[in-house]
Amino acid sequence: MANSKRTLFIKRRLRVRNKLRRVNAGRMRLSVHRSSKNISVQLIDDVAGKTLASASTLEKDLGVVGKNNIEAATKVGAAIAERAKKAGVEEAYFDRGGFLFHGKVKALADAAREGGLKI
Repeated sequence: MANSKRTLFIKRRLRVRNKLRRVNAGRMRLSVHRSSKNISVQLIDDVAGKTLASASTLEKDLGVVGKNNIEAATKVGAAIAERAKKAGVEEAYFDRGGFLFHGKVKALADAAREGGLKI
């Protein structure tokens, strides 16, 4: 039986998230979503069920509205690191979801690390 791309993506996302949740109990989750036109990231407290900070290419103040390239991902990563510091978060675990850790997702994680966030 052939699986659709979406089904495989969902299985991969759940596998990654559940493995990370077991290993990193008590830490904040840095969750990434990448579409064909935008990239966004959220800093989530799973215990309280609240989003502490977020950044996206849809924000006009980042200057990359509607772009989904490595430059835009780098700016979003730097922005989330800055906002995490304001929220009092020093360390989080990186939830890539079902996306491969390559290209835009990797650029976002590297920029967040350079901004002082420990992931």
